[in-house]
Amino acid sequence: MTSNYDNLEAAVGAVLAKELAPTPARIRELIKQCRSIFPIDDAATESLARRFEVQHGVTMTIGAMLTERDYEPWLDAAHADIIPYYWSRYMKLLVQKGFSGQVISALNDVTDRVLGLLGNPKKQGPWDRRGMVVGHVQSGKTANYTGLICKAADAGYKLIVVIAGIHNNLRNQTQLRVDEGFVGRDSARLLSNRDERFVGVGRFDQTRRPVTFTNSVRDFNKNMATSLGIPLNNLNEPAVFVIKKNSTTLKNLIDWLKEHSADRGRDRVDAPMLLIDDEADNASINLRYGKDEASRINSQIRELLNLFDRSCYIGYTATPFANIFIDPNSDDEMLGHDLFPRHFIASLDPPTNYFGPTRVFMDDAASLIRHVEDNEDLLPLKHRIDLELSSLPSSLVDAVRTFIVARAIRLARGHTKEHCSMLVNASRFTNVQRQLRNEIHSRLEQMQASLRINGALSPEKAMRDPEIAELHRVWNAEYTDAGVAWREVLNFLHDAAAPIKVVEVNSRSSGKLDYGDHARSGLNVIAVGGFSLSRGLTLEGLIVSYFLRNSMMYDTLMQMGRWFGYRHGYDDLCRIWMPEEAEGWYAHIAESIEMLRDELRSMEAAGATPEEFGLKVRSHPDTLIVTARNKMGSGERVVVNIGLGNSFVETAILKPNRMTIENNRKAAVRLAEDLEHTGLALRSADEVPGGYLISQAPVSAVDRFLAAFDNHPGSMLTDPGPIRRYIQGREDGELAEWDILFASLQRPDNDSLIDKSLGIPINCQRRSAGDKSDASTLRITNKQRVASRGIERTGLDTQAIEAAQQQYRESRGLKDEQSRRINYPDRIYRIVRKRPLLIVHLLKIDSENGFDYPNPVLAWSISFPQTQLEEKRVEYVVNTTWLRENFKDDLDEDEMGGDND
Repeated sequence: MTSNYDNLEAAVGAVLAKELAPTPARIRELIKQCRSIFPIDDAATESLARRFEVQHGVTMTIGAMLTERDYEPWLDAAHADIIPYYWSRYMKLLVQKGFSGQVISALNDVTDRVLGLLGNPKKQGPWDRRGMVVGHVQSGKTANYTGLICKAADAGYKLIVVIAGIHNNLRNQTQLRVDEGFVGRDSARLLSNRDERFVGVGRFDQTRRPVTFTNSVRDFNKNMATSLGIPLNNLNEPAVFVIKKNSTTLKNLIDWLKEHSADRGRDRVDAPMLLIDDEADNASINLRYGKDEASRINSQIRELLNLFDRSCYIGYTATPFANIFIDPNSDDEMLGHDLFPRHFIASLDPPTNYFGPTRVFMDDAASLIRHVEDNEDLLPLKHRIDLELSSLPSSLVDAVRTFIVARAIRLARGHTKEHCSMLVNASRFTNVQRQLRNEIHSRLEQMQASLRINGALSPEKAMRDPEIAELHRVWNAEYTDAGVAWREVLNFLHDAAAPIKVVEVNSRSSGKLDYGDHARSGLNVIAVGGFSLSRGLTLEGLIVSYFLRNSMMYDTLMQMGRWFGYRHGYDDLCRIWMPEEAEGWYAHIAESIEMLRDELRSMEAAGATPEEFGLKVRSHPDTLIVTARNKMGSGERVVVNIGLGNSFVETAILKPNRMTIENNRKAAVRLAEDLEHTGLALRSADEVPGGYLISQAPVSAVDRFLAAFDNHPGSMLTDPGPIRRYIQGREDGELAEWDILFASLQRPDNDSLIDKSLGIPINCQRRSAGDKSDASTLRITNKQRVASRGIERTGLDTQAIEAAQQQYRESRGLKDEQSRRINYPDRIYRIVRKRPLLIVHLLKIDSENGFDYPNPVLAWSISFPQTQLEEKRVEYVVNTTWLRENFKDDLDEDEMGGDND
C-alpha cells in the first residue's frame, strides 16, 4: 500500500511534467493543493518541494546532427497519419519516473529528428539506411532508443531488433527496459503457465500488444520463436527481438528468419526493419587485421540487414573513436565500409544533471577521486590467473567503509527506499574476483557485527570499538561537509550496513543485480566483477567505485566507467578509487571526446556530411593509439595521417640521460638567444601569469628549437619530423608568427630551483617522475601531464577569453550566472587563438625511484589554433614495439574474450 507521501509525489509530479519550467512558487502551490487530499507533515512537505525544484531545474539541449547532402525529409508530411500510441504510453512512463517537462520535450524533439533520418517504413521498394548516435556513458542511451523504438513502431516499422551486450546480464537488463518502455508486459512469463503481468507502459494501456520473441531470462531460441506460431508477415503489431551480441545467436536468428518469415519464393523479408546496435564499437566492427576479412559478428549483422528489402541500422556508442571510422586503409574505402554511418550521425547532449566524465575527471576530480597506491603487494595491477589473495589493500577496506558511511548519510537525508551500490572492478579473472568477493564479505561481516553490538551506544562509548572508530575516521576524512553530524550518522550506521550484501557478477557466478525485485525497499549491494561490469550494465544508486584495471584503450577505459550517470540527491557523496595513471587517461579521453563533440557542432553549422566527420575522427591525434592497436597484429608498418590543427601536444615522456638533458637545455638557450636578436619585447613574469611571454615571434626560431630537441620515441605525437612538416606547410601564413611562453612559477618556495641559463630567472615548475619511469624513460607524473590547466589562455586578451567562455556556455545551455562555477577546459581557447603557443618548461623533477635529476629537465608544449586552411595531415610512423609493451594487457583481454569470465 502506497503512503500519502508517495501519492502526493505522484499527483504533483504528473501535473509538473506537463509544465516546461515550473517556478518554486508554482511547485509549492501545487503541493499545498494536493496536501489536503494526501496529508504529510511540514518537514516532508519542504523536502518534497526541494526535490521537485532540483528535478524541474534540469534541462537538456538537442545535440548536433549530420546528414548526407541528398537527404529527403519525410516525417513532417507523414505525421498526420501517425497515431502516437506507443510514444504516448512511453511519455506517461517518463512522467511517472520523474523526468522534468523540459527533458521530456527535448527527448521528444531529438527522437523525432532521429526518426526522420530513418527510412520511411511506408515507402515501397528496396532501401536501406545506415546511421550512428553518439551518446555519453551511462547517460540514458537506452531511454533514448526505447523512445525511438516506440516512435518507429508508431510510424510503421514491423520488426525491431536490439543487439545488446556480449554478456547475458546486459542482454537481460536491456530486455527488462524494453519490456518496461515498449512491450508493457513481463516477457519472462510469456511462454509459461503463469498469469500475464503488465509492467511499465502496460499499466497505462494494454489495447495493443507488441510481440516479443525473446524474454528477460532467455536469449533468442529458434524453438521458442517457432512455438509462437506467428510469421512476421502476418503480424498486426510490431515484433521485437533483444538479442546478445553473439555469433551463435545471430546465426540462429538469421536461419529462423529465412525459414519462417522470408517471402515465398524469395530469401528476403519485405517487412520494414529497424536494427539498433547498442555499444556499436564493441564486437560489431571489423576487428580482423586482414584488409578484406570481416569479423564474424560484423558480417552476420550485414547478412541480417541484407535479409530485408527495407532496413535501417543505427549504431549507438559513447566512444566515437570506433574502428568504424578508422579501420579502412584508405580514405576512399571509408564510406563504403560495411556499417559506416553514411546517411547520418546524431550526437545526444545529456541533461544538465548528468554526472559524467567532464565533471568527474576535469571539474571535481579533487573531491571525487582517491588514488590507489597500496595495491601492488597484495593485488598488483598486472597479475596472473592463479593469484592468491591473502588480504585486501587498506584502500579497498576504506572504500567499503566509505560506502557504509555514505549510505548512512543517505538514510539521514530520507533516501530510505533507494538502491545503493558499490563497484569493485580490480581483476579480469573470475578466480580472483571470487577471492575478492569472499574477502570483502568477511570484512563487511566484521563491520556489521561491531555496529550490531555497539552501534546503539553513545558516541563516546561506541568509539571504543575499533571498527566504529575507523568508520568515524572515514566520515571525518570524506563527509564532514555533507550536512550530517557524526552523532546522526552513527544513529543510522547499523541500518545502513545490515542489508548490504556482496555479489560476484560474472558469467560463472550465480550472483545477480536484482534491482527490480527490490523496487520497494532498495537493493544495497557491493558488486565485484570484471568485464561484465565494464560495458552497459547499470549499477543503480552507485556511490563508491574501486577500479584497478590497467588499460589505455579509449573504448575499454571509458566503458569501464560505470560511475557515470545520474546521482540525484547524493552526487556529493560519490567517491572513486583508482590509480593516478588511470585518472590521467580518463581526463585525456574525456577531453578528446568532448573535442569531437565540438567538431560535430561546428560541422553541423557548416553543413558537413558524416563522411567528413569520419575523416575528422581519423585525423584526430589520438587515432595514433587506436589505429596502431587495431593493426598491431598485422606485422605491417603502421602509418597514420594526423591533422594537428586545434590540438595540444607536449613532451610528457622524456629521455632522462644526462647528455640528452643537457642538449635539450642548450636548444632552449639557443631559442632564447634567437628571440633576443629579434628585438621583440619580453613581457615579464610580473605581467604574465605563468612566466615570460614573447608575442609575434618568427616561426624560424621555433623550427630551429624543434629540430634540435631530442625526442623520446615513446612520445609519439611530439616527433619533431611530422610536427615540423605540418608547420612548414603553413609557415608563410597562419603559423608564421608565434607566442612563446617560458613557464615560471610566480613565487618560489624554499625548495625551489631557480635557473638563469636562458638569461631570465626561471622559477622551475615541480613535477614528479611517474611510477613507470626507469633508466631509459622519464614519465612526467603518473598522469603524464606537463602543462598546468589554464595555460592555453596565455597571450589572449580579455575580450578573446570572454568570447571563448561565452561560446562554451552557449554550446552547453549554461546560464551566465553559472559561469563562476565552471572550470573551463583549455581547448576552448584554441578556437579564438590567432597564433600558436609554444610553452618551454624547465622542470625540477621529484623522484622516488632512485633516479637523480639535479638540473632542470626541459619539456615543451604546443597549442595549435584551428586551421582556416584545408586540413593538411602529416604522416606518423608508429613505434609498434613500444605500443605492444604498453598494450599487452589490452591484447590479452581481446584474445581471451575480455574478462576470463
